[in-house]
Amino acid sequence: MLELIKELSAVPGISGRENKVCEFITEQIKDYAEYRIDPLGNLIVFRKGKKPSNHKVMIDAHMDEVGFIISDITSDGFLHFVKVGGINTAVLAGRRVKVGEKEVNGVFGIKPIHLVDRENETKLPSDDDLYIDIGASSRDEALKYVQPGDSAWFSSETVEFGDGFLKAKALDDRAGCAILIKMIQNEPEYDLWFSFSVQEETGLKGAKTATFTIDPEYAIAVETTTAADISGVKDDKRVCILGNGGAVSFMDRSTIYNKELFDRAFEIAREKNIPCQTKMMVAGGNNAGAIHQSRGGVKTLAVSVPCRYLHSPACVIKYKDVESSYELISALAEDLAK
Repeated sequence: MLELIKELSAVPGISGRENKVCEFITEQIKDYAEYRIDPLGNLIVFRKGKKPSNHKVMIDAHMDEVGFIISDITSDGFLHFVKVGGINTAVLAGRRVKVGEKEVNGVFGIKPIHLVDRENETKLPSDDDLYIDIGASSRDEALKYVQPGDSAWFSSETVEFGDGFLKAKALDDRAGCAILIKMIQNEPEYDLWFSFSVQEETGLKGAKTATFTIDPEYAIAVETTTAADISGVKDDKRVCILGNGGAVSFMDRSTIYNKELFDRAFEIAREKNIPCQTKMMVAGGNNAGAIHQSRGGVKTLAVSVPCRYLHSPACVIKYKDVESSYELISALAEDLAK
């Protein structure tokens, strides 16, 4: 899956503009399963297993990444933007981006330090302080390459480093997408449904419609979640730790997870000697927030790959956590279907 994750993370696909990611995934699964794309853009997949399932199980991962949409172009050719999804402005200054269908190179610009008033030197920039510089000398020149409404996304080299670490953009949630692709390519024991959903980062929109369509009894949200196992963070605030396996949630800001499924995940992990951990902090949210409320309700669990520096151009995961998450999710899906 490592090479698959690298390829997936390189594909651009901010919320609402996931079509290239969908095309890439379709190429990976088209020979293994039945699929269709719904009007919102979700890729809905049925994978026939060795046996019919006794219970309908859906596994979900979202295709979209955080990014930007161009809102205006100045007379001297600089681009104003709005954020798509939750991005800390502090990670933007000086970062490279790609813009528009022509994938124009750009960089986030900011007033140079020698022009900043002394009282403002230590203040973090606001969105209004930043702009995207694509090297255009005028609005007319910029309009040859970029239009208001075009998307922009982080341009970030993918790097393996240290003891099995991977740094890339968009690992939230392309790591989850890779897990689902591998599950589809490897014939499951029981029939399973999959949703590669859109617009998670802007309000869980795709999961809402995909779950209504599939109408499952059980669902597993496969995610990437914040790991704060870094210098200066107390143990009780670290959320989860890279290298300790997939993080299983009991609660976040959008979902209180089914206790039976939560307990069963750890039982299976112990039975099969699969590394996993509890997500130790009630923070964030994911597609489970929409999934568990669909129709008459869906018993739902979230299993997430721990990730440092989420929603930045330098997301960092440990590859063995992807492997253990895959093993746990596959075993849990089989257990629920049975």
